[in-house]
Amino acid sequence: MRATVSIDLREDIAECLREGAWNRARVAIEELWRLQPNAGTAAFVSSTYEKLRPHVRLAPARVAVLRSFTLEPVLPIVRAAGLTGGLDLTIYTGGFNTYAPELLQADSALYTFQPDVAILAVQTRDVAPRLWESWTELTENDARAVAAEVIRGFRTWIETFRAYSRAHLVVHGLEAPMVPNHGALDDQGQNSQVEAIRGINREIRHIAAKTSGVYYLDYDALVARHGRLHWHDERKWLTMRLPIGAANLIHMAEEWLRFLHPLTGRVSKVLVTDLDNTLWGGVIGEDGIGAIKIGREHPGASYLAVQRALRDLRQRGILLAICSKNNSADALRALEQHPEMLLRCADFAATRINWNDKSANIREIAAELNVGTDAIAFLDDSPVERARVRTELPEALVIELNEDPATYARSVRQCPQFERLTLSSEDRMRDQMYAEQRERRNLANRAGSLEEFYRSLEQRVEIAPVSLETIARVAQLTQKTNQFNLTTRRYSEQQIQNFAASPGWQVYSVRVKDRFGDNGIAGAVIVNVQEGAWNIDTFLLSCRVIGRTVEIAVLSFLIGEARRSGAILLQGLFIPTEKNAPAAEFYPTHGFKADGSSANATLWSLELEQTEVVCPAWIDLSVSGEARIGEHTTV
Repeated sequence: MRATVSIDLREDIAECLREGAWNRARVAIEELWRLQPNAGTAAFVSSTYEKLRPHVRLAPARVAVLRSFTLEPVLPIVRAAGLTGGLDLTIYTGGFNTYAPELLQADSALYTFQPDVAILAVQTRDVAPRLWESWTELTENDARAVAAEVIRGFRTWIETFRAYSRAHLVVHGLEAPMVPNHGALDDQGQNSQVEAIRGINREIRHIAAKTSGVYYLDYDALVARHGRLHWHDERKWLTMRLPIGAANLIHMAEEWLRFLHPLTGRVSKVLVTDLDNTLWGGVIGEDGIGAIKIGREHPGASYLAVQRALRDLRQRGILLAICSKNNSADALRALEQHPEMLLRCADFAATRINWNDKSANIREIAAELNVGTDAIAFLDDSPVERARVRTELPEALVIELNEDPATYARSVRQCPQFERLTLSSEDRMRDQMYAEQRERRNLANRAGSLEEFYRSLEQRVEIAPVSLETIARVAQLTQKTNQFNLTTRRYSEQQIQNFAASPGWQVYSVRVKDRFGDNGIAGAVIVNVQEGAWNIDTFLLSCRVIGRTVEIAVLSFLIGEARRSGAILLQGLFIPTEKNAPAAEFYPTHGFKADGSSANATLWSLELEQTEVVCPAWIDLSVSGEARIGEHTTV
């Protein structure tokens, strides 16, 4: 049956490409990949996307894979899976078992490739053969010495990579054997083979956690999740040094994508969910609050699991919103009054409960939350509604569900677009911040004039050199901010740290507070300081504080700092994108003159002796004197 569907989909894709129906072709490719995520389909997906490429938005990323075993069959699969998720991966594969010299030599092919992300995938049997094969021959002291040597190796590789590259590094942990060398005896004493490997993994995780831009991939948990007994293919291992069975190649690829999506910024910021038969079983308008299915017993347990998954996403800083064709009063009453309901009205940043087209409602939700529709994920049990949203909003993520509600929660949790590798205080406070934003909008509607609104906000802007505590948030802002962003340059934590440690650079964070609460760090500025001139590399503000004159306060600060340093010129590029129109007039509005342009950028210059930009009277501006980050500090 699937083979027939696959043939039909391929024919449909070919017809769509001939007709120029690019979105229909993309949707069909995604459906084909969902049904048959294997090597044969991967080749078709990659070749088809070459024709589709000019008509879809893809996030490019250069990925280097360093390995101690054969991984080549995984690469076309991860590339195809990436394409269907909006990632355009260029992949470099290191030589077989040459990971150590490639990491340790500054002029190796790894560093010449200049990856955005590197993956270090080594096996226990390769990096610690005595622990894997000869455990029964080791004394307790021998085992400790071997483990310490392995840990030193990982520490050296990670530290050397960080010294030579600004890229992100994902490090595989080590795998425990399916059956320990001592069998059941391994669990009975202190000298345990499995525990020794776990101890090494704990140390790798610790090294990664204290080094900026390095992340730990729990390979042992991945193997266990998909069945240790079935993960391997012994024949492939002996003949090709490929330890992963063909059926599990897709799982390896999907695990990498759980890291690649957040590292490339291709993520969803908002999950928009249906209600009937999605967050609860039944139709509230027909069944009533007492008859809908939600609770700890079947069938309500499936829907409770969905709500639990959504609550977990909310804890990662992902906003929740409702889009439901329903009577609003009935739906809201169920959320607030049903005793088994896990999510309540306050958990949702926006709601559209009406009988309007869901695509139009989603556009309204995106506008209300000030995000692009490409940052929206949509959850709905109805295949008709999912198909409609896919057609109307091709840039949004539509989560595919099958007919069994018991699988809905897993479908949500498996989406790599919901993965996060770091969590800032702003992420944890996101729902509260949006609630405060609604209060600001209400105040703006009541104010008699714009100036009255600004003054009533009681804004306080705090500018400080980036610190160990704020570097992650500043990097996050460069990766996610699109609207008020003059250059839209994306930087990792390591790159921000390098800027901050260099004498020719200044990196500032901008925190905004007002009468309703703390917006957190909502802006960042990176400046290259040269003799006589300050050059703005990055100037951005979060959408939460756009339109409140914060940018004028920050510019007044920059002008003052540049003057005090002896500079006579402040310069900056404006690089237009599809989303940063709100920043397009920033330079000319404040006295900058165009000083040359190219096809995709304009250089703007401000003569400091002739121009004055004053901080708005309704903003209380303060500047912190925190110390700069030391050159050798590790975040």
